[in-house]
Amino acid sequence: MASFYIENFGCRATQADGAAIEQQFRERGHERASNPATAQWVILNTCAVTAAAEQDARAAIRRVRRSNPACKVVVTGCYAQRAPHEIAQLSGVTSVVGNSHKSSLAQIVLGKSLENDNYRNGAFVPLSDLGIKQDGNEPGADIFVSDIFAHTRLLAAPVFDSANERTRPNLKIQDGCNNRCSFCIIPFLRGQSRSLQPNEVLREVHQLVGAGYREVVISGINLGRWGRDLNSSELSSGEAGWGGRPRPPRFEDLVKAILDHTSLEKLRISSVEPMDWTDSFIRLMAESPRIAKHAHVPMQSGSDAVLRRMHRKYRPWHYREKIEKIRTAMPPAAIGADVMVGFPGETEAEFAETRRMIEDLPFTYLHVFTFSARPGTAAAVMFDQVAISVARERNRILRELAAEKKLAFMRSFVGRELEAITLESGGGSETQALPSVPASHTNALTENYLKLRLRGIHQPNRWLKVSIHGVTDDALVGDAA
Repeated sequence: MASFYIENFGCRATQADGAAIEQQFRERGHERASNPATAQWVILNTCAVTAAAEQDARAAIRRVRRSNPACKVVVTGCYAQRAPHEIAQLSGVTSVVGNSHKSSLAQIVLGKSLENDNYRNGAFVPLSDLGIKQDGNEPGADIFVSDIFAHTRLLAAPVFDSANERTRPNLKIQDGCNNRCSFCIIPFLRGQSRSLQPNEVLREVHQLVGAGYREVVISGINLGRWGRDLNSSELSSGEAGWGGRPRPPRFEDLVKAILDHTSLEKLRISSVEPMDWTDSFIRLMAESPRIAKHAHVPMQSGSDAVLRRMHRKYRPWHYREKIEKIRTAMPPAAIGADVMVGFPGETEAEFAETRRMIEDLPFTYLHVFTFSARPGTAAAVMFDQVAISVARERNRILRELAAEKKLAFMRSFVGRELEAITLESGGGSETQALPSVPASHTNALTENYLKLRLRGIHQPNRWLKVSIHGVTDDALVGDAA
């Protein structure tokens, strides 16, 4: 049987795209290989959020060619959309398929069309509407890229947080972004914000619940903007009157619909921008036992001047107010943020403002990024670029601060009970996440997003009450209550 292998780089949205591409290949009779060395087709689903992400993709191309010189390498994703000609010139690349054509990738490279190629009411737009831009006049791989802003639909399929974890499917319900942050290239690679229709979201959740899953994570590029692009006239009569008013739905409406119309045990919400944490949304999360107490709120900087240069739509005092409201409403919740250091012109005083805000606010973890100039963005040509050595030192300072806050948060639960979902028992594949888990323990994840070593062997995909009695190796340790 013909075989394929997909390697995904970057965010959950990219992983969800990869799951949809996998479905395309399976529908055409191809089997997933266990590793790229044995596959006939290797698809590299790339990221372009930083220069390092693109470097990782180029290294992967070289690695695949060394281990499997006979395979056909297809490069897709954000890097393919941004720099298709650059990738096409790399040795060993067969095809470059941008995000614009990702929904028909298997049809393009295999030449096999199916009746449901634009499955689920059309993933993106039909291939015939895009006009394949195949550059046959220059040497190198074939290129399939067109205007990403032409897209009105999104590619969506459930995906799991890791290849080994089969208990917490991630469902991408929104793609693209209408914001124009000065440092971010993603809107130019994924297009305008677009939403999965409400009935499609509910159908997907119903199917996952029917398959036995107890937790579903919903995600998107700008998740809180879900529904803003949906025309109320296109929705069914039951969907068009959100809150009794004929208006497009909002993200909070969708969350309520999932709770009201599915039997999902636990809904986890991924990153939501500060502007979309309304008082009513915070109250909904706090009051529903079926929503995981986990809030990820991108911060980027604690300096007003830096946020303005970033073209972010909130000020530090707005952000502080949102985080404090979340903590007051949900005392045990995990609260995380994305923070960027080394943005052009960031002074020591501005960095100190960010550090003080992080010290003051009840964060439980941080994703700290060093600024990376992206071609075509406003920040790439700003004056006063920060020296990389300075930016890396600032990154180290914030990561150490975040580690201290996380440890204090974890220790606060010793002697208390938490809900947790079981993953794999010790000795199983899931031990890659916690490499030193004994065979007599089971990996789990608490409702508030902490790794847990649960004593004893427990079946995966079960919600349990757990008594916490210690902290070790970046994880809680506990017993089933």
